[in-house]
Amino acid sequence: MLKQSIHARKPSNVAELKQFFVAAKDHAGGNEKLVKLMPGLTVYGGDVRVGALTQKVTHHNTFKVGSLNVKCLSMPCHTSGHICYFVTKENSTEPPAVFTGDTLFVAGCGKFFEGTADEMYKALIEVLGRLPPETRVYCGHEYTINNLKFTRHVEPNNEAIQKKLTWAKVFKSSLTCIHFREGWL
Repeated sequence: MLKQSIHARKPSNVAELKQFFVAAKDHAGGNEKLVKLMPGLTVYGGDVRVGALTQKVTHHNTFKVGSLNVKCLSMPCHTSGHICYFVTKENSTEPPAVFTGDTLFVAGCGKFFEGTADEMYKALIEVLGRLPPETRVYCGHEYTINNLKFTRHVEPNNEAIQKKLTWAKVFKSSLTCIHFREGWL
């Protein structure tokens, strides 16, 4: 269906998908189908269990995608091969970005399917916590309101949590990208 739709429309301004980045094996559903629809597609991931993987990456691997620099950050807690992608652009005033998959969410973190609390601490504090404060964070899922409801349950008298929950309910549609410096993590 997608292939027929792509070929039927023949748009004049189109971006061709050449690379695809997978954070964790549980985010790889449909990879095989995508690769069949788009032959030559490079599928990056940190785990050989990622479907249709063509380029295995590890911690601190770097490569370019057009004018973007991509640095792989190993986050072996959610799944053993989980990778976050830190993206910068040379000679740009745009802030860097990190795509966190299931490692970091607004007001929470991913489940420990194959890792330990020590590994998650290292991932969040020692790796992601050392990224520039202006870094834009793109989370793999949108759990902000539920995460904040849980935190409010644990700390019912914490005004900062209540303010964040109110903010999250108002700005629901923009929660997939936040800055570290905003203090919403």
